[in-house]
Amino acid sequence: MSRIGKKPIEIPKGIELTISEDNLVTIKGPKGTLSQQVDPEVKLSFENGVLTLERPSDEKKYKSLHGLYRALLNNMVVGVSTGYKIELEIIGVGFKAEATNNILKLDLGYSHNIFFALPKEVEVITQTDKGKNPMVTLQSFDKQLLGQIAAKIKSLRKVEPYKGKGIREVGQYVRRKAGKSAAKK
Repeated sequence: MSRIGKKPIEIPKGIELTISEDNLVTIKGPKGTLSQQVDPEVKLSFENGVLTLERPSDEKKYKSLHGLYRALLNNMVVGVSTGYKIELEIIGVGFKAEATNNILKLDLGYSHNIFFALPKEVEVITQTDKGKNPMVTLQSFDKQLLGQIAAKIKSLRKVEPYKGKGIREVGQYVRRKAGKSAAKK
């Protein structure tokens, strides 16, 4: 089992943390506000700008909850202080992306354009340079929501293994396959 739950979470200056009676943790920072319900068995203590979590016993259930809630709370602290960013690359001839008023318009080779409405917590920036693939940059303070939105956008045109066309994260490795002509030799 992971020992990640034992690591304390340092709360930077400018971040406001409140813990209610029913273990609802609310973190407010310059980027936004997030809240997470923590299992009542896990004890939370906030002293001198350091948040620590304690589990009641070493049972497998409590060990996993300990690490889970520590990771979720740490992601919330990082999100409201610095934020998260995911860059997507659209690879394919004629594939385009535009963003206006938090609506992402994608032209992915289908018979119609795809209009993807983004929640207000997610900011989108598109960049199209001549001779380069279109780029979509997603920014948010909520890591979970950002990952969900990026996965949904990537599922609109999955990367195919023969030519590598599709939507992928920048730096993502795609295993390429040889076509039929390679098999005939």
